[in-house]
Amino acid sequence: MESNNVRQPLLDTPAKKAADEVERLCIDDMLQRYCGEFGRWQMKHFVLTCLAWALEAFHTMVMIFADQEPNWRCVGSDCPVGSSNCDMDPGLWEWSEGKGSSTVSEWGLVCGEKYKIGLVQALFFAGCMIGAGVFGHLSDSKLGRKGSLTVVCIINAIFGIATAFSPSYWVYVALRFLTGFSTGGVGLTAFVLATEPVGPSKRGVAGMSTFYFFSAGIALLSGIAYVFRSWRELFIVSSLPSLFFLLIVIPFISESPRWYLVRGRVDEAMELMHTIAKTNGRHIPAGVTLALDDEEGNDGQRDDNVVEGSLKDVLQSPLTRIRLILAIAISFTVSIVYYGLSLNVGNLKTNLYLNVFLNAVTEMPAFAITAVLLDRYGRKPLTIGTQWFSCVFCIAGFVVGGVGPWKTVRMVSGVLGIFGMAGTYNLLFIYIAELFPTVVRNAALGCATQAAQMGAILAPFVVVLGEGLPFGVFAVCGLVGGGLAFYLPETLNKPMYDTMFGMHEAENNRGRDQVC
Repeated sequence: MESNNVRQPLLDTPAKKAADEVERLCIDDMLQRYCGEFGRWQMKHFVLTCLAWALEAFHTMVMIFADQEPNWRCVGSDCPVGSSNCDMDPGLWEWSEGKGSSTVSEWGLVCGEKYKIGLVQALFFAGCMIGAGVFGHLSDSKLGRKGSLTVVCIINAIFGIATAFSPSYWVYVALRFLTGFSTGGVGLTAFVLATEPVGPSKRGVAGMSTFYFFSAGIALLSGIAYVFRSWRELFIVSSLPSLFFLLIVIPFISESPRWYLVRGRVDEAMELMHTIAKTNGRHIPAGVTLALDDEEGNDGQRDDNVVEGSLKDVLQSPLTRIRLILAIAISFTVSIVYYGLSLNVGNLKTNLYLNVFLNAVTEMPAFAITAVLLDRYGRKPLTIGTQWFSCVFCIAGFVVGGVGPWKTVRMVSGVLGIFGMAGTYNLLFIYIAELFPTVVRNAALGCATQAAQMGAILAPFVVVLGEGLPFGVFAVCGLVGGGLAFYLPETLNKPMYDTMFGMHEAENNRGRDQVC
């Protein structure tokens, strides 16, 4: 009896100690150890969420077809050769496909009224710029990633369809601005929601793959526009998918576990992580729970407090302030080149529907090549290299003439310039998302997206400078953007931090290790 009493503590104490121990892991560690970094659950969630990128493509690129200037023809035989319809009396010419084919023919946006086409385009992107900032903040705060995506799709569907019934040009402008406001939040919200549940080693390729949906949306839109030649019908057909997405897709999309965690909703985050593990054929052992990156090792003490952040926090920290400034500047220059070269290709006066389709398809190899090289060479070298690749061909387009065979060389230079910058544009979303912690990630992405929209607003004004001079401007932008990327840190195989404090602690420790 006495010997049993002696042995009993030796048997019970380790078991009791093991039962009391709690393993606290950040989300990246739990994904790597127990849930799987990119299994069946992440694949389904990723594809469903990224369908929103096709919606953004519809609402953005529909202006190419709706605001195009249709062909016109003379009425009767009294038509001067090589004349412009601006020099003719209204009764001597007519639109070949009727007044309802585009907004230009509907409201006579030609000659002295042609500036109104650029105005509505600029105001759409201005709406995108404002919406990116607003929904970037809301998705980081109480609304969440899924809530923000739901709201922007509702607004897109309402104002997109309403645009088709615009009774006048100025109502059309107002509705396009409101559509742009919601469209600005679609891409960044969908990107963060799609990539946050993905493990660190798979996140780069997954992030690069989001833009396939955008390009596929543009290619699909060109086919839709070819079938529905009336601009009013086109707006209805291109807006209905937002409604279908709300009713059919969003109910099957989950909120981000990282957002749950930083909002102090640990039980909901753990429930989702168990679902991810189960769907992927994995298992999370008992006693394993989630922790913010600044809570790991807290001896099992759980903190359910809400952790919040804002742009004010980003700007107050020297570390994140310089990152944000660089991200904004690079996004601005990249957008000018990307949208500017795209508009320049559109000036080739070939088949519009085929042109838009080919441009969308051309971007896809750039995404694939960048995705393959992303985890091999890192984010920073590719950000620099793709911009300078584009810069080289923009210089070639600037130097060569636009007559004879050199016209073909200039066209090829423009296509290769888009090829390089499309890779950069895609890569920046991943890079910027990894540069900032969860509590301010969407806010930072929102600022970068706003800068990109500002570049999109200015791009048409660069294009009107002429055939060769825009290439010179694009070359300078590519050179400057690549140079600025030298000052950003590499994020390859580094964790996505949850809080500002956790990121600063990790960066400080890394700095001390390098000194030692």
